[in-house]
Amino acid sequence: MAENRLRRRICALALALGACILGPLAAIAAAGSPPARSGGAGLVTTSSRGHTITTGTTRVSVTSPTGTGTAPAPGPGAGTTTSACSEPAVGTVTGPITSTTPSGSVGSGTCVVAPPPPIPAPKGSPFARRGMWIWELPATDGGNLSAIIAQARQLGIGTLFIKSGDGTGMWSQFTPALVDQIHAAGLHVCAWQYVYGISPVTEADVGIQAVHDGADCLVIDAETEYQDRYVQAQQYMGTLRAHLGSGYPIGLAGFPYVDYHPTFPYSVFLGPNGAQFNLPQMYWQDIGTSVDAVYAHTFAFNELYQRPIDPLGQLYNSPPISAVRRFRSVSMAYRTNSVSWWDWQSAGRTQLSAIAIRTGPLPGFQPDTTVASLARGAVGDLVVLAQEHLWNTPERVTIDGSYGAATQAAVSAFQSQVGLPVSGIITPQTWTALLKVPLPHVLWRARGHSVVAVIRP
Repeated sequence: MAENRLRRRICALALALGACILGPLAAIAAAGSPPARSGGAGLVTTSSRGHTITTGTTRVSVTSPTGTGTAPAPGPGAGTTTSACSEPAVGTVTGPITSTTPSGSVGSGTCVVAPPPPIPAPKGSPFARRGMWIWELPATDGGNLSAIIAQARQLGIGTLFIKSGDGTGMWSQFTPALVDQIHAAGLHVCAWQYVYGISPVTEADVGIQAVHDGADCLVIDAETEYQDRYVQAQQYMGTLRAHLGSGYPIGLAGFPYVDYHPTFPYSVFLGPNGAQFNLPQMYWQDIGTSVDAVYAHTFAFNELYQRPIDPLGQLYNSPPISAVRRFRSVSMAYRTNSVSWWDWQSAGRTQLSAIAIRTGPLPGFQPDTTVASLARGAVGDLVVLAQEHLWNTPERVTIDGSYGAATQAAVSAFQSQVGLPVSGIITPQTWTALLKVPLPHVLWRARGHSVVAVIRP
């Protein structure tokens, strides 16, 4: 959040230069029976002009019922492979097709591969209402809670996200009395805490205390410090769920651009036993992009975790009213439950008024339904996610976060098994099929300087 704004700006500049390495990629391996194939190595990069993944792949082999052919692998924003629903090999879900029927006849047209549907979330959650984040209560309307509540009603705010803890310490501003007063006004109140991963069990205890104080939901603000910390993320989430149960609403407010943070454990925070809601920090102006681009890039990667995405927008640093209103309208096109805003104390009056002005869908606007494809050479948490799903197929591979030759072979075998064109690339069609494969029970363990994925039978 604001505590890390300067660091994020420095990182964003480095990323634009292709040089922001936030930490060593965790050495991830899998243990289980039978032995798995080992993965490879590589790097996922992101075009500074868009959200297309580029990899080191130079040619794509495609097998169809009529034979095998090769086609150049596309670079950013260009090229397609020929398949039953021909998707550009990297980073898109729409395009022209050449289809082969069982009789061998060939037809053409246009296909649309829908993003994978989110896992259903509990109904009536506080995340479904317009939200405003409060960092320091004394700096928000002078700490006058009655004034805050009155203004929240005027702005149509239904949920207040109030900081309740930092690391292993509770913040004194979050109390049962505070929660009771907000509830009496008919508003929801969510606790949020910034976490570091140094003492994950104690951090979880801080979140649990906020829930005991009456919070309707809990939001995890996990950022740079949690990169490489798969073990700690699982300890933190496991402790929360052991005390709060599986149904209590928990959200993750993390980095929006998954591909820029390959060692962040999204697959743990948003995985089984994890948060049911995803609130990516889509601060378009701070990132240095447009509202439309921040939505396209964020959704292209985050939708693969199959959690409802409730965008967290920007009111600090005086974004134009037109951009604030567009952020709201674009959210409707992406069919989000609601949006929330960072943050009250940093927002000017014009920015606050912009979230209450009546608005609606943008005429003619079409959301970018791109989902990220993966090919040999990719690394990062999305590769971890794919390898976890591949574990429960006949061609299981090492869960190491690296898309090497073995992972490519396993993907090709899976594509053949489910009747998809064989390319060795996890295209949107392949994701749709792969995400239906049940996940194994993964236990993350530290072994020396490595992080090991142990598969429990």
